[in-house]
Amino acid sequence: MSIIANEYSVAVTSRIVEKRIGQIVFSNPSRRHALSADLLGALEERLAELAAQHVPVLLLGSGVDQEVWSAGHDLGELAHDRDPIAYGKPLERVLRAVRSYPGVVIAMVSGSVWGGAVDLAMSCDLVVADRSARFAMTPANIGLPYTTSGLLRFFRNLPIHVLKEMFFCAMPLSAERAAHFGVINCLAESSELEATALELARGIADKAPLAIRAVKEQLRILEDFQPLPVQAMEQIAELRRQACASADFSEGLEAFSARRQPLFRGM
Repeated sequence: MSIIANEYSVAVTSRIVEKRIGQIVFSNPSRRHALSADLLGALEERLAELAAQHVPVLLLGSGVDQEVWSAGHDLGELAHDRDPIAYGKPLERVLRAVRSYPGVVIAMVSGSVWGGAVDLAMSCDLVVADRSARFAMTPANIGLPYTTSGLLRFFRNLPIHVLKEMFFCAMPLSAERAAHFGVINCLAESSELEATALELARGIADKAPLAIRAVKEQLRILEDFQPLPVQAMEQIAELRRQACASADFSEGLEAFSARRQPLFRGM
């Protein structure tokens, strides 16, 4: 089955690989598999349909042996949306759909992963990647402040100084370092990526699906149980509001569009 979100470039396809294992492949080749609103909407729909079919294990990715797994947000859409990662926006809805999917979602990663796409991979239950995989958080390049919920996902998975390195420097985390810190569960050669992911999926598919579903939901609830004082939430919201409304954010978007180095002024 498939959904074509844009007849010229964007597609989200799904299939049943074998008994109890499904696969979703997203594609946006003209934009380096960027997570456009159309693509995210189609992805959310496919996740819901496979959940309704009670498929207990899913492989998720954009293909194998390619330069870019996903370039993250389609920055061309940011001219009309100053905060594309806020609650209720397409990316956040998909991240919640992945994390609440009633089964195991395995990210199958080949190539570099940028911005919001890193969050997508880390929202999956398991990550299988080849040695070309690199993970770069680039919001600071355009002046976009990341969300508290997104930072918490990284906070739980990475040492604090590595997390700061990723967000402050926007430098890619190599596949080897990602595996070292536990971000990647299985590291494989490109020629073995699909076989490795499928072997992992089969091991899960053989288990009791209701038991795994219950454990996944318990872990999700425990991870989400992060009470913060109202004052702290208000402070965070105000800092994000200022950054999203800043001239720096506009400069970052203009510089990206013009393919030049941005000149940030802290305003």
